[in-house]
Amino acid sequence: MWIDTHCHLDAGEFDADRDAVATDARRSGVDRIVIPGVERANFATVRELAHRIDGGAYALGIHPLFTPRATEDDLRVLREEIEASLDDSRFVGIGEIGLDYFVPTLDDARQRFFYDEQLKLARAFGLPVICHVRKSQDKVLKGLRVHDIHCGIAHAFNGSFQQAEAFIAQGMRLGFGGNLTFERAWQIRRLATDLPLDAIVLETDAPDIAPSWRYKGRNTPDQVPAIATVLAELRGIGEQELALGTTANAHAALPRLALASS
Repeated sequence: MWIDTHCHLDAGEFDADRDAVATDARRSGVDRIVIPGVERANFATVRELAHRIDGGAYALGIHPLFTPRATEDDLRVLREEIEASLDDSRFVGIGEIGLDYFVPTLDDARQRFFYDEQLKLARAFGLPVICHVRKSQDKVLKGLRVHDIHCGIAHAFNGSFQQAEAFIAQGMRLGFGGNLTFERAWQIRRLATDLPLDAIVLETDAPDIAPSWRYKGRNTPDQVPAIATVLAELRGIGEQELALGTTANAHAALPRLALASS
């Protein structure tokens, strides 16, 4: 069994064939797909989609790239949506949240405010977080420490080995996907090869971060097994061992995921 721990299946790129994409993923051996929320406007969408597809699961959160149009009232709605989802077995945590210092137009104070407020919600409800850490590893980690969060995923991890070890020490798992299939992505490949297996979860970030064989094309969740083949080769282990390990890791990072019915 494979798990795609991060897939934006609600994105417009899938409007023409969303259900077929989910079916193809299932046929390829991807039994779980986690669909993170990004803003208030798509909370209901990701919930409905997670229930519509086999093996779907969802998280709720305000993505840093959406903070320019987010309001404080969105945080109130998020809290209410979390409360309403606690009895839903397909609800797995808070995300996608975090910080982004790659996009220069984002207001630092604003995105840090929304990140901190959502970490408070994670702490209050005892939920794991799915974190966006683009060029922001140290500040995202600081937030986790300040708010005493010890469970979740650092999505699309691309930091240093020292930063990776700090996230792992905090109790987080690290998400790896299509980037590791590029031979020139030496830092990501080194991390994916040398970090403890129990620190790693697989993801696609579909429709983004396509693997090398789909360079600049649309990524889809059915690519997880092929990405896993590359990772297994890098680590010198069998694909079955990798599947068992990364599945266990995903369940540890997002404990409610094990409850999500198929």
